[in-house]
Amino acid sequence: MVSLAKIKEAQSRIHGVAVQTHLIEFNYPESGARLYLKPENQQPIGAFKLRGAYNKIASISPEELQRGVITYSSGNHAQGVAYAARALGVRAVIVMPDNAPAIKREATVALGAEIVFVGPGSAERQVKAEELAAQHGYVIVPPYNDEQIIAGQGTIGLEILEDLPEVETVLAPVGGGGLISGVATAIKLSKPSVKVIGVEPELAGDAQASLRAGKIVEFPASEVSRTLADGLRTQSIGPINFEHIRRYVDDIVTVTEDEIREAVRLLALNPKTVAEPSGAVATAGFLFRRDRLPQTKLNVAIISGGNIDPKMLEELRQEALHSS
Repeated sequence: MVSLAKIKEAQSRIHGVAVQTHLIEFNYPESGARLYLKPENQQPIGAFKLRGAYNKIASISPEELQRGVITYSSGNHAQGVAYAARALGVRAVIVMPDNAPAIKREATVALGAEIVFVGPGSAERQVKAEELAAQHGYVIVPPYNDEQIIAGQGTIGLEILEDLPEVETVLAPVGGGGLISGVATAIKLSKPSVKVIGVEPELAGDAQASLRAGKIVEFPASEVSRTLADGLRTQSIGPINFEHIRRYVDDIVTVTEDEIREAVRLLALNPKTVAEPSGAVATAGFLFRRDRLPQTKLNVAIISGGNIDPKMLEELRQEALHSS
């Protein structure tokens, strides 16, 4: 299990590389509860993934780094690894699904990484990365199932407590579980009274199903690939992540595709909080699942990323205009 000391060590390691993003209050037409946003869309790569990726790569021995690193990702972790590898002068190879958004593919290539494409299944890209690692000696930088990755993402929890010590509930998106396991660990080990809630798309609700079942439940690639939230299309959470989720996460709720779309539109009203669909699910959870959440006054939702295709954002805005 990741300790608070390990998360604080990660905080020192990523200092000056990842941005300390500050909370922004979200104005919505309801009194009684306040929502603050943690805008990880403001990171150099537009997403929180830089924290874990840099912490992991910077903790690898110089001898191993000479062989290069490899990961498997639909986009934001790919950029995090590419950015961190470039900063540390290391070769990076990324295995990506062929349906990854063009904006994320292009950004990863621009950071100097080499890309290998496979089909849409998350298991498929992991198998390919392990095969290439065995063949070339690359060090694998997992997207979520790794203690150094979890510790890096946990630095978000420390920053939330620093900015808003009185926070009562924190909502985080759930894909493979790296973000929520890190954030929940940091928060529960610092201030156990704070509630930590995961939010994921109904179409990729494997983490909620796993928490309810008490064991890891896998969803088929054909189902999870249907969600607009491309960063949350993982078929199952990682075993290390599941241990942390079971111990530290209070609950996981799911949101519909329409609710994710509406959250994206509302967040885009402020240029500082523009979110991709994956980055908007925590806000969607707060807006549309209030009856299933702790009835707390001070709440934080993490915007995990803002790498939305401009065409998609425009389409969502047009949908709103035509439906109003």
